[in-house]
Amino acid sequence: MWTRRNWLTLAALLGLVSVAAGAFGAHVAADERARDLLRTGAQYGLIHALAVFATAAVNTGGGRRAGLAPALFLGGAVIFCGTLYGLALGAPRILGAITPIGGLLFLAGWLALAASVRRQA
Repeated sequence: MWTRRNWLTLAALLGLVSVAAGAFGAHVAADERARDLLRTGAQYGLIHALAVFATAAVNTGGGRRAGLAPALFLGGAVIFCGTLYGLALGAPRILGAITPIGGLLFLAGWLALAASVRRQA
């Protein structure tokens, strides 16, 4: 069963990976395109790691619909950020066709969080 502790642990690990990717992009990446991909992935990863932590606060306040948001945010990060990191490291360009699915998961997570907060008010 997915508990608040599990979601927060995964969010913290997402933050860790995001910082590492950003540092790799800033200091090691070979070309500008790779740096941009790593920077974008790191930025979105960090934002959504924090979003999972914020969602935990909403869940504590009784927002049941917010329970979907951590899965959507973390799933979006795996797909969106993961494909960007893969492309930066030389994966086939076709991988980029999957990236928007991660973006849609991010949007769905924000929508679930908005619906949850709206119902609490």
